[in-house]
Amino acid sequence: MDHASPNPPPGLGRLLAWAALAAMLVLTVAPLLVMLKTAVEHPQALYAHAADWWPSEPTGVNFVRVAGGLDAEQSLALGGSGAEVNFVRALLNSLLFTALVVILQTTNSAMAAYAFARLEFPGRRLIFGAFIGSMMLPGVVLFIPNFILIRDLGWLGTMAGMVAPFALMSGFSIFFLRQFFLSVPRDLEEAALLDGASHFYIFRRIVLPLSTTPLATIAMLTGIGAWNEFFWPFVVSPGEDMQVLPVALQAFKSQTPQGQIDWSGLMAASTITVLPTLLLLMVFGRRVVESVQFSGGR
Repeated sequence: MDHASPNPPPGLGRLLAWAALAAMLVLTVAPLLVMLKTAVEHPQALYAHAADWWPSEPTGVNFVRVAGGLDAEQSLALGGSGAEVNFVRALLNSLLFTALVVILQTTNSAMAAYAFARLEFPGRRLIFGAFIGSMMLPGVVLFIPNFILIRDLGWLGTMAGMVAPFALMSGFSIFFLRQFFLSVPRDLEEAALLDGASHFYIFRRIVLPLSTTPLATIAMLTGIGAWNEFFWPFVVSPGEDMQVLPVALQAFKSQTPQGQIDWSGLMAASTITVLPTLLLLMVFGRRVVESVQFSGGR
């Protein structure tokens, strides 16, 4: 007699998959909703309605406070901490830092990736393997050498010192772009070479225009990493004039009196910090996934 268990009803696997995705979505979105609710809640009403999912007294005063629109006395009167951190300057520093890292690292990585994909030179495989191997090194391993180099160059406390370790190349970016460049038809390049074009001209005029999607993907991933960078800017440029947003958040938290964290102000500043990357992922997330799948399939 056959005692085999019956087959699961059609669609059960799909239902379980959707249930798992829904659970992951809740776990991902819930902290963001709590952050946003705390950011728009009036500081004096925060603890009385801490368990509510909707703010009892919605207000934008917390964003005004972290933007420097109120002085310390006014902030304390509203139930805030009175901590004074220049988030506007930190925002501008983060924008400049991120823009420089994205432009320099993406440009240098693209040129290196093209060289590995198309040019023949001694030690090419060995050098490319070294770049791939660098992806396995934790960033903290390079911290001391980078710090000594920046110190000896006299770049401590400067934007150049913050940007320099990220400005050259990225092993992941080189690998990612090389995979795409290998898919570009060689016929286009060979025709250009016969017409007397240089490799740099081919790279700039032919390869780059065909590579906008992977370049945009690398630029976005690099930008998100630079935007969220905390440890290196904190050590190299701790002064208020050069603070980036993650460092400013830590400074704001540490300046609250009597150890009481100003959650409303901190969540308002965190919302400002998270919003740009969240918008980027919402707009370009699908393109990133498609580009990664394409390069990974090469």
